[in-house]
Amino acid sequence: MESMGVARGRVLIAVLFTVTIFTSALLLFFVQPLYTRMILPQIGGAAAVWTTAMLFFQTVLIGGYLYAHLLTRRLSVGMQISVHIGLLLLALTALPLAVPDTWRYDASAPVVTQTLWLYALGVGLPFAVLSANAPLIQSWYRTSGGPSANDPYFLYAASNLGSLIALLAFPLIAEPLFGVAAISIGWSVGFVVLGPMLLLSGLAARGGAVEATAPQAQVSGAPGVAVQTLRPITLGWWALLAFLPSSLMLSVTSKISTDLGSFPLVWVVPLALYLLTFVLVFSARSPLTAGRLRAIAPAALAVLIFYCLKPSASLAGFAALLLAFLVISLLAHRLLFDARPDARHLTVFYLTMSVGGAIGGVFNSIIAPLAFDRLTELPLTVAVIALLLLTPSARNVPRHIALGLVMAFVAVLPMLLPVPDLAFDSATIKVGLTVGLLTAFIVFLGRLRLAAVTAVVAVLGLWSTTERGDLLLQDRSFFGAHLVVDRSDFRAYSNGTTLHGAQFRNEAGERPTPLLYYHPNGPMAQIVNGTPGSRAQSVGIVGLGIGALACYARPGQDWHFYEIDQKVVDIAQDPDLFTFMSDCGKAASLHLGDARIVLQGQTDLSYDILVIDAYSSDAIPVHLATVEAIQLYIARLNADGLLVFHISNRYYDLSQPLAAAAKALGLVGRVQERAGDAVTEAVGDIPSTVVVLASSSAALGDLATDPRWQPLPEPRISLWTDDHANLLSALR
Repeated sequence: MESMGVARGRVLIAVLFTVTIFTSALLLFFVQPLYTRMILPQIGGAAAVWTTAMLFFQTVLIGGYLYAHLLTRRLSVGMQISVHIGLLLLALTALPLAVPDTWRYDASAPVVTQTLWLYALGVGLPFAVLSANAPLIQSWYRTSGGPSANDPYFLYAASNLGSLIALLAFPLIAEPLFGVAAISIGWSVGFVVLGPMLLLSGLAARGGAVEATAPQAQVSGAPGVAVQTLRPITLGWWALLAFLPSSLMLSVTSKISTDLGSFPLVWVVPLALYLLTFVLVFSARSPLTAGRLRAIAPAALAVLIFYCLKPSASLAGFAALLLAFLVISLLAHRLLFDARPDARHLTVFYLTMSVGGAIGGVFNSIIAPLAFDRLTELPLTVAVIALLLLTPSARNVPRHIALGLVMAFVAVLPMLLPVPDLAFDSATIKVGLTVGLLTAFIVFLGRLRLAAVTAVVAVLGLWSTTERGDLLLQDRSFFGAHLVVDRSDFRAYSNGTTLHGAQFRNEAGERPTPLLYYHPNGPMAQIVNGTPGSRAQSVGIVGLGIGALACYARPGQDWHFYEIDQKVVDIAQDPDLFTFMSDCGKAASLHLGDARIVLQGQTDLSYDILVIDAYSSDAIPVHLATVEAIQLYIARLNADGLLVFHISNRYYDLSQPLAAAAKALGLVGRVQERAGDAVTEAVGDIPSTVVVLASSSAALGDLATDPRWQPLPEPRISLWTDDHANLLSALR
């Protein structure tokens, strides 16, 4: 009976530690999208907000792991409990989570620095406590006498399962059903409940068995590296294996959120897949061995190379990119598991992992935007992945490198030679042929892996350094990638993958013709260039673009532009690129910063027309379309003023949340969805969708009876507020 009682006690200890580490991880990763969603009205909705958030969380994670390492090495278990519970009690002073009242966005200061500081003030202390729990709990379990106490890495899989559930639960369950404030209170309750669980776990460790003898560590996936010695090359191998999936995750997230939108589901899906890889491979019993993953890795590498060479704006492309990322992360983390040390070096292992992951965050969030004018971090990471997957042979190195360069030349030939126009996109065909040739080389070269690696690196390097003949400007900022190219008839500016303005290259006259969404035939021009525009004395435009709308300004009118990105201002005001502002907008006032924040302080300004056109690619700054934001816009309108939203979008129908807001605020609205069949053959005339809101039908004027402008549809979704806005509800 006593032995059964001991066995039952050991099982209960394992259950306690598993539930505790699971709960801690649940809170740790739930707070990341929660707080990021909370601060979007303060910092804007750019894709880089999440990348910067990840940099903060990864950096604090290093601090938490270092704290756990020092705590377990220097103090007894009893003292560890006292110090850690004391720190948890101190963190309670930061609850419930909120944006600090003292924080203010400064448009003239670096956005990355401000974002990091905002996270530090708002969530830094609770997150630091949670970040230390994974290695600390596993270290405590090692002395608890529980089952498998000498190899507690199974708890890390439980931890990552909790993280995975948290990341998916926030956008799929919590955010659609509850407001941010309610979610924050629920999270705070969970943080309080975690305290007694940690205390019980620590007490179980303090009263546990004598430390067990650790098993012989496995040999690392890196040739010749034995992890038991903890040599610098061992630590470097761990850090590299942690860096690659971290950098790849952030690169894939940036690529997707630029086009699909910056909101919690887009943030968490790549991160959830990243965590899922730990759950699937951090076990000696996992069927996903390094050998099996290496066999399918070339296919994943081919997909990554394809999207390095050609952007994708389709959901199928995003899915393929995520699947390739998943395979590569599985392989890297399996190699990392195979390289794990025995339990005595557990905290060093996790600390090194966190350093490698944080280096990925620093590289993607800080170094890459400063060093590169495009998303070069993706091909660079893929090139290093090729080195990881295709271990080079040390024999006949010069010959293999030469062969690889020849292979690279053969592979890029399809991109250099003309391809007949078919029913498919010729650029996609060219890139597909190049990637197909590269993949064939990788698969069939056998032992000539150095040649294959050389070919991959050469092709990606060629892409990263080659300038297109029609390219006039390529740059990036915190808020996105910027591209100015010359086409046959006009010069175009794009942010992400969406065109945001164009100008005829050889147009005579002093007032350039606005093109694309702002074409004289389009719905935007019908407002600012038609009857509403003719009677307006003051016009506000949120979103500068290249300033095309400025050329609809009339003498005597007062025009104001709002722009959050200084790089966009520089492009619009450079007459060597575009002349809308220099020819038509010299008298216009320009306000730098997030429009909602700036408008909040401009109580002395009011407009007859206020245009909201602040989208980069198809990303939606949700905080500019909530009912609170619309109330602010209405407060900045004169009597009978018009509030105009440009909502052209491939993925979202924003007429729905606007219709819900109009109904809630008692406004009348009209929408014009100018489809392809209504577009003329004139150069630069494209489809677009515009919504206009006003206090009454009389304020709409001619638009109220114009058959091109239809009443807003009956809203089928709930009202978007700052506290609760479900972007998925507006998906087409």
